[in-house]
Amino acid sequence: MKPARLARPRHAWLREAAITATALVFCLFGGAMRVDDATLSAPPAAAYAVAVVSCAVLPLRHRAPLAILAATTAIGVLAPLLDLLLTPPLVAPALITAYSFSLAARTGRRAAGAVLLMSAALTAATPLSGDFSWKDASRMGVMALVPLLASVLGYSVRNRRAYLAAVQERARRAEQSRESEARRRVTEERMRIARELHDLVAHHITLANAQATVAAHLFDNRPEQTRKKLGELIETTSDALNDLRATVGLLRQTGDAAAPSEPAPALSLLPTLLASFRRAGLEVSVHQEGTARPLAPGVDLTAYRIVQEALTNVTKHAGADHAQVRIVYHRDHVALTVADDGRGSPTTPAAFRAPDRPPGYGLIGMRERATAVGGQLSVGRRPEGGFLVSVRLPLPSAKDTPRGTDAAASTEGPAGTDEVGSTP
Repeated sequence: MKPARLARPRHAWLREAAITATALVFCLFGGAMRVDDATLSAPPAAAYAVAVVSCAVLPLRHRAPLAILAATTAIGVLAPLLDLLLTPPLVAPALITAYSFSLAARTGRRAAGAVLLMSAALTAATPLSGDFSWKDASRMGVMALVPLLASVLGYSVRNRRAYLAAVQERARRAEQSRESEARRRVTEERMRIARELHDLVAHHITLANAQATVAAHLFDNRPEQTRKKLGELIETTSDALNDLRATVGLLRQTGDAAAPSEPAPALSLLPTLLASFRRAGLEVSVHQEGTARPLAPGVDLTAYRIVQEALTNVTKHAGADHAQVRIVYHRDHVALTVADDGRGSPTTPAAFRAPDRPPGYGLIGMRERATAVGGQLSVGRRPEGGFLVSVRLPLPSAKDTPRGTDAAASTEGPAGTDEVGSTP
């Protein structure tokens, strides 16, 4: 493995060598200039000494830019003492260092202060003729201005690089945000489809299992009722296939065959849902209070699915004879409760009662559905026996609800009758 100091890319060394060689050429060119005439002569030995020393320390400017800036400036200030004309080409290493220092400085104030001192030192070291002339003034102006221009160039390049780096960082973060958002949406869609499939499969399979259990129990003694239960079982499985076909249609991509279009589940379909449970042997009563108001589509679907899953759990786990669905409309929310007696049917043999099963995802799915639309769900056992599922879902404000909605404050009727009135 190469040492760290040798790990620098080859092109960086080549670039550094080219910069140093160029600075050496400029130093020698500046050393050959004279004040008295415009002709060029061979550089004196002092010019070679200044060029070699100042260019030798130039590659170290990346490690110690301030120290190299001071060193190259000091060499330039000593040049007039060696009978050399102080010109910008002669102090090319100092100008390159000023550029690098402004490029790498942590703050612009620090770079500006160092370069101003360098400019003042070079200006003060500019030799003057016996009587101050415009040539002297121009040389002093040039020596004062050139270091500042080198510093401004370095500062602008640094800002440009910082801007490009910020743009690249924003683009990288935007790409990460898009990927994270895409993954989040995919996860949410998968969870939504998983909840739909769970509710459909759990509902229909539970009803089919209950109907098949009752049919098997009645097979020997009551063949007519057995035939009726088998017919209901066929209807339940047919409904399951239709609902699954509609749900799987959500997975179809653009360009595939059109998915079945059926009304989205909502509280308006509650009588049909309750009828399916009654065919499976569970008596369900409904009690509604308050003025019925239309729900948002997502809230309406959530309310339907929670009632469906709660009654499915009653059929599957509770062994109950009766369940009650209660819908109460308040000013800003609707409260739904599903309660069962949890006693089980005394006429059903123990061999056909729902056995103990490990907990599934029903309660988790109901809580996720309620939370997704801004609602709250609570579950627990009732003091008088049985189980209670309670959910609170938001309603649109009363002023946004169209007038003419049926207002029904109904009372609880006998088991097996619907008293939801005009459901939304």
